[in-house]
Amino acid sequence: MTTMNGLRLLPWSDPDGKPCYLATDGGNSPLSRRADEIEALQVSMGKELLNHARALLEDRKADARELRFLAERLCEALRDVLRVAESRGGRLPAPDDGCAADPDSPSQGKGPAPMNAEGSS
Repeated sequence: MTTMNGLRLLPWSDPDGKPCYLATDGGNSPLSRRADEIEALQVSMGKELLNHARALLEDRKADARELRFLAERLCEALRDVLRVAESRGGRLPAPDDGCAADPDSPSQGKGPAPMNAEGSS
């Protein structure tokens, strides 16, 4: 799986913080498999951090220093997961021009009602 231009966004940056890409014609190269492993690890770590965040936020004794540290780690995890999403989205096949519209799509006037700010329809 590759992006339309054959470049895959990798789940790491160069020393200057710039994104790294892999030019590949398939997803089975050693570097591609390593990138898949790192993406899976980043998503897993994000899930674990989210569970820790919930527990820390419930702890009334948590101080500002702990909460700031948590916020910094959550920002890092969000950055990583967004990069994974961008990379995976870029590797999705392009839809056919002649494909039918999704009848359940809210943009088609059908499907689930949008939720309001309180979380109800």
